[in-house]
Amino acid sequence: MASGAVADGHGGKVKIGLITTLTGGGAALGVDIRDGFLLGVKQSGNEGLEVVVEDDQRKPDIAVQLADKMIQSEKVDILTGIVWSNLALAVAPAATAQGKFYISPNAGPAQLAGKGCHQNYFNVAWQNDGPHEAAGAHAKSIGFKKPFILAPNYPAGQDALTGFKRMYGGDLAGELYTKLGQTDYAAEIAQIRASDADGIFFFLPGGMGISFLKQYADSGIELPIVGPAFSFDQTILGAVGEAALGIHNTAQWSPDLDNAASKAFVESFKAEYGRIPSIYAQQAFDTANLIVSAAAKADVKDADAFREALRAADFVSTRGDFEFGSNHHPIQDFYVREVIKDGDVFTNKIIGVALEDRQDVYAAECKM
Repeated sequence: MASGAVADGHGGKVKIGLITTLTGGGAALGVDIRDGFLLGVKQSGNEGLEVVVEDDQRKPDIAVQLADKMIQSEKVDILTGIVWSNLALAVAPAATAQGKFYISPNAGPAQLAGKGCHQNYFNVAWQNDGPHEAAGAHAKSIGFKKPFILAPNYPAGQDALTGFKRMYGGDLAGELYTKLGQTDYAAEIAQIRASDADGIFFFLPGGMGISFLKQYADSGIELPIVGPAFSFDQTILGAVGEAALGIHNTAQWSPDLDNAASKAFVESFKAEYGRIPSIYAQQAFDTANLIVSAAAKADVKDADAFREALRAADFVSTRGDFEFGSNHHPIQDFYVREVIKDGDVFTNKIIGVALEDRQDVYAAECKM
């Protein structure tokens, strides 16, 4: 963007409403999304970008109220930030119906990737099934024959088990939906113990994963675990500690990913915030850089031009290669990571590739 466009106030301004979870059980995820996004905006040097941040408290009704306030009163051009799929399903369609862009740095529910896709909806993270499809492919490749699988009963949990089963394709020892926000997993662990499972797949993000992993470690059951990164990520590992060591998990990114953009991001995030970035921070950083790249090419008030600039994804991603599929969701690689201890810090290292250039199955249902 020409610097004059910002300085003289003609066009070029982009107002972004970032609604995310900053208090309660999922706060670490939202804090990393906020921090990664703001770091990307700061590094861009584009003074025409204004970001308004609000806390949705992980409540759909609050998220909807905040989105309405941002659109009606704050006059934002773009909404972003939501962690949870049930909140995204409440906010994103309402925002796009009012002519605003919603650009997701995390939640990627199937409903918004397929028949409910929209020209003003973009997801920079993944479609929900993706990381779990990668876990299913990996579980199959390492010889799981009868895993026990569980996830919370909400849209992302349903997408998780669907995705795992799609790529795993074999028999299951058991399948359970747990309560969203649950902290006591004694009953589920008893069912796993009583089953003939030879492994476990679980998706329990945030505090749910911390609770389950600690209780599982104390149970004495020693079945191997495969999961998506959400339960083995930087936001969780410090709290889980030794119980996570050696576990394989799947993600589109890892702090040790070997490309220049990723290395620079990790170092700058650590310098700014004093911690290793999580996938949530990485996704939000890429989201900010996508918006920066579009703002350099088009005025957000010209929706058609700005949409094309977003679709081009002309930015240097921390993932390396990045492109949108026909439904505005990424086509990307998913890696297998192993939880390790580096000095006195628990983190992940990449040990393989689970899926290459994966496009979600719902793109075929998107008519756009």
